Amino acid sequence: MDASGEIAPAVEAILAAARERGGGDGRLSVDPRSLPDAFAAAEADGRVPVVAEIKPTSPTTDGERTDDPVELAEEMVAGGAAALSVLTEPDHFGGSPENVRRIRDAVDVPVLRKDFVVREAQLDTVAADVILLIARFLQESDTDGLAHLLGAARDRGFQVLVEVHDAAELQQALDAGADIVGVNNRDLAQLDVDLGTFERVAADVPDDVTVLAESGIETAADVSRMRAAGADGLLIGSAIMDGPVEENTSRLTQTETET
Repeated sequence: MDASGEIAPAVEAILAAARERGGGDGRLSVDPRSLPDAFAAAEADGRVPVVAEIKPTSPTTDGERTDDPVELAEEMVAGGAAALSVLTEPDHFGGSPENVRRIRDAVDVPVLRKDFVVREAQLDTVAADVILLIARFLQESDTDGLAHLLGAARDRGFQVLVEVHDAAELQQALDAGADIVGVNNRDLAQLDVDLGTFERVAADVPDDVTVLAESGIETAADVSRMRAAGADGLLIGSAIMDGPVEENTSRLTQTETET
């Protein structure tokens, strides 16, 4: 299930847990809020299109945020976030489907459910506007390969963010029909972050595909660099969660207004 060779032990542990998790009680049908439209609205308002991530903890961060996730979500939206990413992985990120339910009821921006989805039944865990599929873990030789899961998610109404890290995974995503792609600057083999990853991979993303830069975006300079390389949106977690959430979100969404 690993498309590109080795993965870090921490990631393998997360993936092993994901393989053991079940899905929902019944097939979902979702009426999603449009992520591309939310990005366009943010740009029209002079904001950088940021997907702010609610991530209580992770294997690559220290400590844990115990704030009410709904309060964090509302602060992020008040700070200018165009959309939200909400972790549902419970064992390593402190997430839950209930957080997605509560947050989606409380805000009017698109909500991405972020998890390691490896089987179709797991699509039915909770309604969201966007669902994440990670190309590296979804070989087409598997019953639940990327193209199958992407189609199954769309049949339920989800928009699908397909995460890639290199040119081969990008091609896999495009071949599967992805129209929203996230380029993860973090290498899941070593957990190293290199913003140059987005610059290299995004150069080959077609113009009609919405592309996000993910991981390692911490400063206004990082935001400007990713936008200059073609990012339609930015997924930002730690730089927002580490400190005052509304203030951090505003700092990163107002970059283009200030330059």
